[in-house]
Amino acid sequence: MTPVSPLRGPSREHLAWPFFDSRHSEYAAALDAFAADLGDTHGHDVDGTCRSLVRRLGAAGLLEASVAGDQPDAVIDSRLICIARETLAWHSGLADFAFAMQGLGTGAVAIAGSPELRALVLPKARRGEWVAAFALSEKEAGSDVAAMACSARREGDRYILDGEKTWISNGGIADVYTLFARTGEAPGARGISAFVVLPDDPGFSIADRIDVMAPHPLATLRFEGCRIPAGRLLGSPGEGFKIAMRTLDIFRASVAAAALGFARRALDEAVAHAKTRRMFGGVLGDQQLTQATLGDMAADVDASALLTYRAAWRRDVQKASTTREAAMAKMVATEAAQAVIDRAVQMFGSRGVRSGEIVEQLYREIRALRIYEGATEVQKLIIGRDVLKAI
Repeated sequence: MTPVSPLRGPSREHLAWPFFDSRHSEYAAALDAFAADLGDTHGHDVDGTCRSLVRRLGAAGLLEASVAGDQPDAVIDSRLICIARETLAWHSGLADFAFAMQGLGTGAVAIAGSPELRALVLPKARRGEWVAAFALSEKEAGSDVAAMACSARREGDRYILDGEKTWISNGGIADVYTLFARTGEAPGARGISAFVVLPDDPGFSIADRIDVMAPHPLATLRFEGCRIPAGRLLGSPGEGFKIAMRTLDIFRASVAAAALGFARRALDEAVAHAKTRRMFGGVLGDQQLTQATLGDMAADVDASALLTYRAAWRRDVQKASTTREAAMAKMVATEAAQAVIDRAVQMFGSRGVRSGEIVEQLYREIRALRIYEGATEVQKLIIGRDVLKAI
C-alpha cells in the first residue's frame, strides 16, 4: 500500500514561463483533476491496472494529446505530452507509462499509416479502447538498431514475419503493435520496414513475460511464420528506421519530462520531510547540510525543466529539428533525477529504503529511464556529433 502523502500535486509555477500558453494551463488543470482521483496504482495486478489506466485516460480525453487524430494533418503538441508525463510521473510511474505508450505505440501509424490503418488504430487508441505497443528492441539490437534480425518477406498479398522482439512495453496486453523488421532492401538500417501487427495474427505469440524492478507490462514477442496483410506495411519498404526515429524524436523529450516528474516528487517529499522530522531540538530542515542538499536538488529540477521544455517548445513553435535539444534534455533530466531521488532517499534515512515508501518507489522507477529510448551514453554521442557538425 502506498503511504498517504500530504502533497496534492506538482507545482504549476513553471507554466508561467514563455514556453507555454493558455492551452497548456487548461490541459494541466484537467490532468490535476484526473490525478486527484487516481487512487493506488501499485497493486499486484499490473496488467489490469495498466489497462484500466489507459481506459480512464481515454475516457477523460487526455490521450488526445499523445495519440494523433486519424486525419493526415493532425499535429502532436510536444509540450502537452511533456506536461502530461511530468504530472502523471509525479503521481504514478505506471500512469505515466500508460499514457506515454499510447503515443509511442501509435506514432508510426500517425506518421506513415495508410488512411485505412489510421482509421483502424488511432481512434481506438485515443479513446483508450486499444492498448498500443512499440516493438523495436531485440536481444542483440537495442541501441544498435541496425543489428536487427527479426525479418519480414513479401509473399503475394502477405508479409511473413519471423524472429523475436524483447523488452517490449505493453507486450502481452497490447491490442495493436507497431513492429519493425528487416526486409533487406539495403544493408543495415536502410533495410528495415515498419508494420502493424495484431495479437490474433497467426504465428504471433508471447514467448516470455519480463519482471523488472519497477513493475510494468513487458514481454518477449515471437513470430513464427506470422502472416499479415501487405496493407499493414507503414510507409514504403525500407523506411522503417526513418519512421522509428521520427517517432522517437517526438517522444524523447517526454522521457525527460517523466524524469522531471519523478525528481520533482522526490524534492517535494524531501522538503515536506525536512520541515517535520524532529532532530536536535529542531527539525531536519534547520541543518545546513540539509539546506545545501535541497539547494542542489532544486537546481537540478529547474535545470531539467528548462532543458525539457526548451526542446518541446523548439519542436512545436520553431518547427525545427530537436535532435540535440531532446538528447540534452533526456540525458540531463534522467541523470539529475537519479541524483535528486538518491538524495531524497538518503534524507529519509531508514524510512527511505523501506518497501512501499514513495521515495523508495521513485528510486526503482527512475533507473530504467537512463536506459530506454537511448541510454545516456548514446545521448552523449548524439550531442557530440551534432556539436561537431555545427561548428
